[in-house]
Amino acid sequence: MTEQRYENAGRLQVAPELLSFINEEVVPRAGLDRDAFWAGFSALVERFQPENRDLLAVRAHIQEQIDNWHRDHPPGTLDAPSYKSLLEEIGYLRPTGEDFQVEVTRVDPEISTLSGPQLVVPVSNARYALNAANARWVSLYDALYGTDVIPEGEGTEKGSSYNPARGELVVAYAERLLDEIVPLEEGSYSDATRYRLSDASPQALVVDLEDGSSSGLRSPAVFAGFRKGDDGELTTILLRNNGLHLEIQIDPQHPVGAAHAAGVSDVVVEAAVTTIQDCEDSVAAVDAEDKVHVYRNWLGLMCGDLEETFVKGGRQMTRRMAADRTYVAPDGGELTLPGRALMLVRNVGLLMTTDAVLNAAGEEIPEGILDAVVTSAIGKCDLDGVGPHRNSRAGSIYIVKPKLHGPDEAAFTVELFGAVEELLGLDANTLKIGIMDEERRTTLNLMECIRAARHRAIFINTGFLDRTGDEIHTSREAGPVIAKGDMKTATWLGKYEDHNVDIGIRTGLHKAGQIGKGMWAMPDEMAAMVDQKIGHPQAGANCAWVPSPTAAALHALHYHRVDVAARQRELESRELASVDDLLRVPLRPAPIDEIDAEALQRELDNNAQGILGYVVRWVDHGVGCSKVPDINDVGLMEDRATCRISSQHIANWLRHGLTSEDQVRDTFVRMAAVVDQQNADDKTYRPMGDDPAHNIAFQAALALALEGGEQPSGYTEPILHASRKRLKAQSAS
Repeated sequence: MTEQRYENAGRLQVAPELLSFINEEVVPRAGLDRDAFWAGFSALVERFQPENRDLLAVRAHIQEQIDNWHRDHPPGTLDAPSYKSLLEEIGYLRPTGEDFQVEVTRVDPEISTLSGPQLVVPVSNARYALNAANARWVSLYDALYGTDVIPEGEGTEKGSSYNPARGELVVAYAERLLDEIVPLEEGSYSDATRYRLSDASPQALVVDLEDGSSSGLRSPAVFAGFRKGDDGELTTILLRNNGLHLEIQIDPQHPVGAAHAAGVSDVVVEAAVTTIQDCEDSVAAVDAEDKVHVYRNWLGLMCGDLEETFVKGGRQMTRRMAADRTYVAPDGGELTLPGRALMLVRNVGLLMTTDAVLNAAGEEIPEGILDAVVTSAIGKCDLDGVGPHRNSRAGSIYIVKPKLHGPDEAAFTVELFGAVEELLGLDANTLKIGIMDEERRTTLNLMECIRAARHRAIFINTGFLDRTGDEIHTSREAGPVIAKGDMKTATWLGKYEDHNVDIGIRTGLHKAGQIGKGMWAMPDEMAAMVDQKIGHPQAGANCAWVPSPTAAALHALHYHRVDVAARQRELESRELASVDDLLRVPLRPAPIDEIDAEALQRELDNNAQGILGYVVRWVDHGVGCSKVPDINDVGLMEDRATCRISSQHIANWLRHGLTSEDQVRDTFVRMAAVVDQQNADDKTYRPMGDDPAHNIAFQAALALALEGGEQPSGYTEPILHASRKRLKAQSAS
């Protein structure tokens, strides 16, 4: 790869591919003046880059003070009152001010009112991005038929073509669901022989049953709309429950409908109410070329013209953004519902700089500043109505901001977004902020973080993986931590999950925005997800992350079963988790010489295999999120957060003598052979085990463990970015 060239734009130096993209594709569509844009962008960098640098220095200084305190105290023990006093003295733990309510306006109902699944997807992959945008409406029949929610038995296998016996199980499952969430006044959906409308005004749904009787809905208000065919018969019945819609589709000519007494061919559920188009943890964007690719897909989504052509099942297909859905309302009027999920965009955090743009001194600028400017300029295209579809009908651009450490960094983001609005000519508070509660300093000061962003905050969520990675790294000198699998039952984690919901309710965020929960990481284990993920709405979260449209369809069922708003009202009086519980570091209780050698090795094997399986795709192929088989060959959705916790766990045990560098190296070599075997059928895969000493991906994975303790906040980006750049340079030469 040749040395990066630059061209002048304002007082910045910009990589030609990025400059061309902004000047020729973004600026005209966003209705901006080119010279004014670059002059304003230059001034914005000059204003905010020093503060960004200072905030990172504060992070490092605070960590150094915590490290020194732990070094002065016996490892594996914690004098809780003294530790808490230290955190208060150094500004890590801030005083909590008076109660307040967020003051956010112009928020779309998908965020402010509706409860439902949130699909997170790498925007670098156009096909995935389109799938996510279109996952607002998903076939429940397909979701059930293709997953283990319907177990495969003798004669009910999925097979390579439609299996009517399995189809019967799917239909029966869906009818039981309808009986549960939108019941008939009498009888069951399984007894339906015809769906029709009453002669009353407004019209009501009438269901003829096999015994010759008829029934309406137990709650007539559930009936929201319909469509009819040329013969006057119903083709679509729209029902609404807990704010979410579902369709009963009728087509007697369809193979499924032909076998049904009432001709029902499918049940389609409103699934991914919102989706996060991710520029951060699930993408691998290390240079100007990569950033342009990411931004161009986001532009296509905001302008409504993104499309992707691919081959599936031997057929060439082109995917585009779905149109809105129109119905006749019961009163005879027209009802139109969005055909696409409301899209948020996740920017990167404060840590990384990018060589796609240099400042006047020739220094790389913070990547988060570049993201804020470019993704917002692209979002302006939606607000201006450039394309055929509208994302935000309320007039906002939704930016999820990850890896903020405490109130000062939240306040910095507020100031940055205000300056971006001035640059782009947007009204104040057009840019809304989603605060990821995934760093320990943010958790402990969450109310003050929201206070700093109270005119913009529309989202908080919890993320077990990043939050645990930061928990381990912050307390890296305190002693060896418990096994990674035991973290899920540690005191601090349960209190963290409750605390996030309680603070969201206390600040009124639940009435204007989203309180979210983390990802279901096993896309092939849908039966387990259906069984377990109902815990998220029951916990008071009005959205939770899913990895696919199929998972969104199945998780949507939980929001039909749980009235989240009612659950949040029940939680209003719950006592807040104590700071003391949140500060309970998950240290091993036993002396390190009592650890079982076999258990320790299994832990190392599991961590190393996961790191290698993810990193090899990141470095060799630039894939930031993928389904990676774990050590037991269970496919897990991996991104940088999963890598962070595994690398920090090994680094912690290495630091405190539970393992040695030689053992870690040997483990990585053995696990490289396992990962190579798991990828043996991939013709594009380059084995790591053949020459690990010279394999860039292997060395990157090993460095994440051996050097993890010294990485800023335990982040994986510096090592991964450097390794990917090195491989791209090697490939080019």
